[in-house]
Order: sequence, then structure tokens, then C-alpha cells
Amino acid sequence: MVAFTDRRVARRPLPEVVAAAVAGGVRWVVLREKDLPRVERAALAADLRAVLAGTGGTLVVAGPDPLDGTAVHLSAAGPYPPPDVPLVGRSCHDPIEVGRLTTEDYATCSPVYPTRTKPGYGPPLGPGGLADLVRASPVPVLALGGVEAPEQVHACVGAGAVGVAVLGALMRAGDPATVAATLVGAFTAAGGGER
Repeated sequence: MVAFTDRRVARRPLPEVVAAAVAGGVRWVVLREKDLPRVERAALAADLRAVLAGTGGTLVVAGPDPLDGTAVHLSAAGPYPPPDVPLVGRSCHDPIEVGRLTTEDYATCSPVYPTRTKPGYGPPLGPGGLADLVRASPVPVLALGGVEAPEQVHACVGAGAVGVAVLGALMRAGDPATVAATLVGAFTAAGGGER
């Protein structure tokens, strides 16, 4: 289970929401917030790494600059080739973007379900479309986009996703720890992480 951040929709300060999600079982967090100046974003990255420190968790930074870390998540647009850091992910939305994957460690494929966060990426893939991209991908795939309920997590795992990434359901939650625990439990029950 991976949490993507969005401070604009978070109901509490981002470090509090992330800490609650981590308490609920999330172990990967992708820091977006690309509009912040680098110094503010680096400070936020340091705060989130501290939240994850005792759990063996990983902070992934959206964009090519790892902000003094070791993991980045890149857009479908680039850069190509990816920067030389230990963990690299990339956003993909269709077979053409999946076909451009090279040395990345994983890809997110989205949107699987309708989403309020990034509505401009075409119609939702649905589990069938996700399964098609999983089969075409040379790297492990995380499902992203509109995942809010256990049955959706089950469907994503059933489609072959090795992980599920969540933004809105956690950021907008009144109780992110409970939402995270519910979704992590669904992921585990669906056999997630066993591939």
C-alpha cells in the first residue's frame, strides 16, 4: 500500500496525515507537492522520512530530484533515461507509456477508477485495462486512481498489480489510520505482496 500526498486536499497537516496512514500500515509514501520551493519541499521530505524512520518505510519523491533521498517517481513525460538513484518509479496511463519503460523499478498505472484528483487522464482503465497494462509492463505495476474500498483493492490485486497506491481516500479521510488499515488489510487478504 502506497500513499501519495496532496496537501491541498488533506484534512490535517501533511505530516499528521502521513503519520496516521503509517500507523495504519502504509510503508511507502510518494511526496508530490511539486509546486513548493525546493527548500520547503526538502524540509517536508525530511519530516516525512522521520515519520517513516521507525517502520522501515520508504519516501519516494515525485520528480527527478530525490531531495537528499534515494527514491524518485517520474512522470510519463520524462526524464529519459531515469536518474541514477536506487529506486525509480514512473507514472503510466496507456500502452504507449508502458512501452517506454526501461530501467525503472516499478510503474504506477492510472486511473484505474474515476478520480477527483487527476481527472484529465482519460477514461478509467478498470480492472480489465489495468490487467492489460500489467501484462505489457516490463516492471512491476502499482494500481493508482480512485481506489477507496476493499473490493477495489481486491480487483487491482486480481488484475496483477503488486501494490495499490492511494491518494484521495487517505488525504480526505477524517481517520486516515483506519482507512489505511482497512485498505492494507484488504491488500493482504487479496494475496497482495506474494508475487
